[in-house]
Amino acid sequence: MGIGDPVRGGAWRGFAPILAGAMDVRLANVATSGARVADVRNHQLPLALREEPDLAVVIVGMNDTMRSDFDAERMHADLDRVLSSLTAAGAAVVTIRYHDHGRVFRLPGPLRRLLAARIGELNSALEAAAHRNGSGVVDLDRLPGAYHPSIWSVDRLHPCELGHRLLAHAFACQFAEAGVTVSGEVSLQCSGGVRVRRLDHLGWLVFKGVPWLLSRGRDLVPHLLRTLLRPSGVPESIAAPQQNRSIG
Repeated sequence: MGIGDPVRGGAWRGFAPILAGAMDVRLANVATSGARVADVRNHQLPLALREEPDLAVVIVGMNDTMRSDFDAERMHADLDRVLSSLTAAGAAVVTIRYHDHGRVFRLPGPLRRLLAARIGELNSALEAAAHRNGSGVVDLDRLPGAYHPSIWSVDRLHPCELGHRLLAHAFACQFAEAGVTVSGEVSLQCSGGVRVRRLDHLGWLVFKGVPWLLSRGRDLVPHLLRTLLRPSGVPESIAAPQQNRSIG
């Protein structure tokens, strides 16, 4: 979606068109904001396959980690289906391994630990699916400058223009390692974006950041409280047998 990399006219750019330009390919962006792994499998995958892609980049999972019905086992099955379907269609596929969000986006200790544990499970699922299907992996933890504020937008969750350019460069390198011809070069020189001012930071905090935290809080914080109050070492199914676990 390119969130964090605004361009004139109120649109977002992101890494995808930058990468497509370097690869000299037509871009078919089927991403939607807020999508979860199941959404990618059920809705975006059919759209992508319809395009008969030669290359595919799969970035998904963080929205799942912030929901109370997080299910690592089902997420792994969905990721495996997405990557295997794209590979079977003849596409060279690259996905990612996420960084430690707690080093970029400050959260209360218990919430940070819960999110870190879930990101760990997500990374395991992504790596397993990638290994099974021969897909490339860009490790964001090792991306140059990954934890420097200069590559992040005001929300500290999405990259800014420089961050998106670094992503595009990393994906191009992964495709090159897979034997795909990279005809152009990904420039790390920022240009054409909209400069983010201090007032924009304040506006984001008031109109986007706080509402987003409240909406996620209604979903994730109750689950966190149940986790904290559960007796140590007792599985959730035993500690709360009367509660049905939902599967998203």
